[in-house]
Amino acid sequence: MTSVGWLVAALAFGAGMLVGTLLLRRRAKQDVVARALVPHRTRQVIAALQSGAVIVRPDRRAAFSNHSAAALGIARPDGALHAGVADLAERAWRTGEVVEEEVEVRRGVLGAVIQVHVRVTPIDDELALAVANDNTEQRAAEATRREFAVNVSHELKTPIGALSLLAENVEDASDEPELVRQFAVKMRREARRLTKLIQEIIEISRLQGGESVLDHEEVDVVGVVHEAFEGARLAAENKRIELVADVRIRPLVLGDRDLLVMAVRNLVDNAIAYSDAGARVTASVTAKDESVSVAVLDQGIGIDTKDQERIFERFYRTDPARARETGGTGLGLSIVKHVALQHSGAVTVWSQPSVGSTFTITLPRYQESP
Repeated sequence: MTSVGWLVAALAFGAGMLVGTLLLRRRAKQDVVARALVPHRTRQVIAALQSGAVIVRPDRRAAFSNHSAAALGIARPDGALHAGVADLAERAWRTGEVVEEEVEVRRGVLGAVIQVHVRVTPIDDELALAVANDNTEQRAAEATRREFAVNVSHELKTPIGALSLLAENVEDASDEPELVRQFAVKMRREARRLTKLIQEIIEISRLQGGESVLDHEEVDVVGVVHEAFEGARLAAENKRIELVADVRIRPLVLGDRDLLVMAVRNLVDNAIAYSDAGARVTASVTAKDESVSVAVLDQGIGIDTKDQERIFERFYRTDPARARETGGTGLGLSIVKHVALQHSGAVTVWSQPSVGSTFTITLPRYQESP
């Protein structure tokens, strides 16, 4: 290397050292200012908070912030502050009142956008306290509840409207016994559908409330399958559908027997409803070291690929016309999903149109039966 090259390298190194020294001094000065503005005991209290907490300075930087604030993405340990939080602080100073609002925060370069609720309280002319909480899940839950209420209202209107109309027809045809009998049959069908819908709405609400599996007990999975078959046997006989239990072991799971019977029964009922007369519905039980699977197979109409991702949504029906004919409410598979989740398990589906479907509930295995 020539002397000129050595000189350039030395100058570059010296400039780098100077910049690094200035940055260290700046950070040290910021730390001294922060310590002066925020006493040690206050810093300890803020650090212990579960919510994100930031002491905001007028220069739109953080005098101090805790780890939760960094995790939420509203402040960094070096004093950098989210612009939305700084804007709220300036508004709080300007009005002299507490200001709260939701701020969108993007986690990482390609991270998801989350909704953070920020409440800023002006302390004096130099400092303001910002407290933040992630409201993303709460907003999603509220949207789900609103959607559920709208769907329930819509679903209840159909059978209630049908009953009202049939009652008017009965009144008008009071002198024609045969018509009255026909309307009475339809009224009973709509009443059964309404009763089933209300029962399933109650069950799905209970399951989503997280209060369903309170008392765990050892449950024989084979017994669950047989009980589900017994409940569905009449519907199967009416369509001449053969129910086959393929069970060669008797594994146990820990959970709520009634809920597990209801989940398997829903799968069997669906298999019967969407199979042609004379077909076969099979329920098999298999087990591995740590899991137990109950699979319900049918030879029915199958489910299109585009519908398979949505069939576990509440009130979703692949064929609304057939669902009305079979008395389906659109809640059965959603109940199955939530029962599986309540038991730390999952439900999956394989299906092909005109071939059939297989729904599989997988649960943690408790122990081998003697």
